[in-house]
Amino acid sequence: MHEETVYDALTNAHDDAGHWAFGTGFDEPLAGVDTTVPDGVDPADLGVYCLMLGDDALVLAQRLTQWMTNAPELEEEVALGNTGLDLLGQARLLLARAGSVGVLGRSRSLATASIPDEDALAYFRDADEFRNTGLVEAENGDFARTMVRLLVASTVRLAVFARLRESRDPVLAAIAAKGVHELAYHRDHAARWVLRLGDGTPESHRRAQDGVAAVWPLMADLFTATDVEARLVAAGVAVDPAAVRDEVREVLTTVLERATLTVPPWPDDVAPRGREGRHGEELTALLATLQGLARQHPAATW
Repeated sequence: MHEETVYDALTNAHDDAGHWAFGTGFDEPLAGVDTTVPDGVDPADLGVYCLMLGDDALVLAQRLTQWMTNAPELEEEVALGNTGLDLLGQARLLLARAGSVGVLGRSRSLATASIPDEDALAYFRDADEFRNTGLVEAENGDFARTMVRLLVASTVRLAVFARLRESRDPVLAAIAAKGVHELAYHRDHAARWVLRLGDGTPESHRRAQDGVAAVWPLMADLFTATDVEARLVAAGVAVDPAAVRDEVREVLTTVLERATLTVPPWPDDVAPRGREGRHGEELTALLATLQGLARQHPAATW
């Protein structure tokens, strides 16, 4: 009796068709989902908003993978890996939603014509086409800074996703309903580490406080809506970032105080940069790693 290898099983499961070598999977992420854009909503705005949320997840996931083989303990490598996978799953759904409303448009080249939308958006956009915030693209720093950044990012994202469950766009609402459970774990995990480090040894306390000092200014543009967000908020699709500010402040203040850490002054709001495609060299370097192989072999299949 012939016994398939794992490679035979993968190939046979898809009728021996060629598959793009760097894809996130073979199944359409939104298969069976009604992707009709709600009445009164500009598809272009919806696509850009999905890029904002999806790029945040994709870039932060890439940052977390940089801790693989470098985390302070094996169990933490598994935890960070799982967090990164959760975020990649969210990114895939959100980028697929962006693709479903025509974000790619004419930018798709012949070389990427057969690549799923979410993969084309992840691998073949330049830095100035990404819409993530500066919070997620900043360098990791040491482990304490990474945990403070994860605490802030997951607290903000959880507050947004909790409200997005009521979005008029059923796709966004469904993505948010699934994501809140993942993000609640991310926030809890990061908070436990911040408590452990802040209320630990003098050295861990110092590093945690330095992490807070480094991350806090990165919140300055998180709560200012872009024009796209403002229009979608009015249409009942998006969440006004200013609406989550008080909740985020309360959560972060509570965690830091319990960790015996000093809460810095809340940064003044500034106009969003990353949401408008303005990024630093950190993102360019990160994307070189994320996209390099796929761009060298854009038509590769297996």
